[in-house]
Amino acid sequence: MDFAFWSVLVGLLLIFLALSGTVLSRLPLSTAMLYLVIGLVISPLGLNWLAPDLRENKLLLERLTETVVLISLFTAGLKLSVRLRDRRWLLPLRLALTSMVLTVAAVAAVGTVLLGLPLGAAVLLGAILAPTDPVLASDVQVHRPGDRDKLRFALTGEGGLNDGTAFPFVMLGLGLLGLHEIGGWGWRWLAVDVVWAVAAGLGGGALLGAAIGRLVLFLRREHKEAVGLDDFLALGLIALAYGVAVLLHGYGFLAVFAAGVALRQVEQSESRDPAAQRAVEQAAANPNFTAAEAAAVHPRHAPAFMAHAVLGFNQQVERIGELAIVITIGALLWAVEWDSAAWWFVPVLLLVIRPVATWLGLLGSQSSARQRGLVAWFGIRGIGSLYYLMYAINRGLPDPLATQLTALTLSVVVTSIFVHGISVTPLMSAYEHAIERRARRAPRG
Repeated sequence: MDFAFWSVLVGLLLIFLALSGTVLSRLPLSTAMLYLVIGLVISPLGLNWLAPDLRENKLLLERLTETVVLISLFTAGLKLSVRLRDRRWLLPLRLALTSMVLTVAAVAAVGTVLLGLPLGAAVLLGAILAPTDPVLASDVQVHRPGDRDKLRFALTGEGGLNDGTAFPFVMLGLGLLGLHEIGGWGWRWLAVDVVWAVAAGLGGGALLGAAIGRLVLFLRREHKEAVGLDDFLALGLIALAYGVAVLLHGYGFLAVFAAGVALRQVEQSESRDPAAQRAVEQAAANPNFTAAEAAAVHPRHAPAFMAHAVLGFNQQVERIGELAIVITIGALLWAVEWDSAAWWFVPVLLLVIRPVATWLGLLGSQSSARQRGLVAWFGIRGIGSLYYLMYAINRGLPDPLATQLTALTLSVVVTSIFVHGISVTPLMSAYEHAIERRARRAPRG
C-alpha cells in the first residue's frame, strides 16, 4: 500500500467521523469500538493491509502510547476546576490510592495462585491492569470545567492520578523479577520509587504549571504580549513538566497531570468576573480574531480564555491520538498468542475485583449508591495499560512472561472497549435523567 492510498483511507475516516460524531454520541457504542473494528479489518485477520507486530515495534509502541497518555493526563487536569480544598477531591484520591492498591493486590493474588505467575510478574500484571484509562474514559469524564458532578469528577480525577500512582508497583514488579534495583527489603523502592518519585512528579508539575500560567497572564495583562499560539503553550508545558520530572527521577505522568491541575487553579484564582467564562466562549467562537485577542489580554477574561484555549486544543489532539492508538491495537491482535485463562480472568477483574476495590475505597464517602455503582463499573482499561506493558517489555521482561502478560492485558483492554463502549450511553443517560428528576422535585426558595 502506498502513501496516497493510506492518505485516501485516513481522509475518508476522519471526514466520516466529523460528519457522524453527533449521531454516534447518541448510540450505544463508542468511537473506540469503531476504531478497534477498523484495526481488525485492515489486519491479517481481515483485508491484510497492515500487519504490525508488537515485538518488532515495541519501542515505537511505548513512545506512541506514552505520548497519547501524557496529552490525556494534561487534559484531565485542566478539566478539574474544583478548588484543591474542596472535599470532592477525596473521591479520586481514594480511588487512585486505596482502590488501586487493593486492585494490584487482588490481581497479584489471582496471578500467583490461579495463573501460576511468579510474584514479580503477578505484581506487574496488577500494576498494568489497575489504573483506569484517561484516554478512553472521556465519555464518563467531566465535559466542561464548571461541571461539579461527583461521578464525573471522581472518574476524571482517578484516571489522571492512578496512571502515575501505578508506576511504583510497576517498578516493584520489575524489581522482584530482578530487572530493577529495589534494595534490601525494598528500602530503595520505598524511598526512591514511591516517596521521592511521587513527590518530585506532583511537586515539579504543579510548580511549573502555576509558574507558566502566571507568567503568561502577566505578559498578557500587563504588556499585551504572548497572545496566540496556545497550542504551543499546551504542548510546551506537557513536554517541560514531563522532562523535568524524569530528569529529577520523578514520575512524568503525575507531573503532567499536576501541571494541568495547577494551570486550571491559576485560572480559578485569577478570574475576577463570574461572567468571564461566557465572554471567553463568545470571543473564541467569533471569526474575528481581534475579538479573541482582546479577550486574551483582558484583565478579567484572560485567565479563563487561556484555560479554555489550551483545553480545546488538547482535546482535539487527544481524539486524534485515541484514533491512531486504538486502530493500532486492533491491527496488533492477529499476532497475539491468546491465553485461555482470559475467559475467566477478564470477568473476575471487571466484575469482582474492580467493584470490590471501589466499594472499599469509597466506604464512608459522601457519594450515593448509584454513583458508587457507576464508578465501580466504569473502570475502563485501555491505552495506559498498553503503555505499562510495553514499558516492562522494553526493560527486559522475559519472552514467556511477556507473551502471557500481553495476552491477558489485551484481552482486558479489548473487552473493556466493547462492554464499556456499549454501556456508557444508556447508563450515563439514565444517571443524568435521574439527576434532572431529583432537581425538579427539590423544593425551591
